[in-house]
Amino acid sequence: MGKKEFENIKILYVEDEENIRKNAISYFNRLFTEVYEAKNAFDALEIVKEHKPHIVITDIKMPKISGIELVKKIREFDQKTQIIILTAFTDTKYLLEAVELSLVKYLVKPIRHDKMLPVLLQCAKNIKENKSNLKYITHECVYDTFNKTLINEKSIIKLSKNELEFLDLLCKNNTRTVTYEEIENIIWYDSVMSDDAIRSLVRNLRRKLPKNSLNNIAKVGYRISYI
Repeated sequence: MGKKEFENIKILYVEDEENIRKNAISYFNRLFTEVYEAKNAFDALEIVKEHKPHIVITDIKMPKISGIELVKKIREFDQKTQIIILTAFTDTKYLLEAVELSLVKYLVKPIRHDKMLPVLLQCAKNIKENKSNLKYITHECVYDTFNKTLINEKSIIKLSKNELEFLDLLCKNNTRTVTYEEIENIIWYDSVMSDDAIRSLVRNLRRKLPKNSLNNIAKVGYRISYI
């Protein structure tokens, strides 16, 4: 893995513990040509305003101002920066907060290359394609394509495996109709998709989505509507 994937992308790493920060910066320097570091949220905020990094990675636990408070301050004037938060644990409230603050990911420490790299690659893709991993179906209902989480009215909606795969397919192809053939290949890849099976899947998913957001295109397939 070279620097080509992250060409012209600037990154900021925020961590108050010097040894951890030093090791992380050494890692990021192998991937990025422009790497910034900060030991606290105050310094990080100044770097964000002056150098405008494309990606910010911050520990959640820092003195005086936490990583969460730092992100809230950044979001007051910047909605596009890709932000990753590092935490010692995760739970449901973090998934909700990830959507509210437009985070790419909460990563649970300790952080290894195999965990970090896919997230960095997703950030790079979002930046280059000017996309977000958050797909707003309505103002209250959003699907996170990277974390594969559906949230409606600040609650996480439980989905079956097939419902999740179907929704993910629709949201990742929201500019067009997803054909019956594609649905069968993705969800019923090892069997045959019956009429009853697809109708049942659509009916169950519609119950969990806002009204009129999942539309059937006659003899073609299905399409999801965004705001």
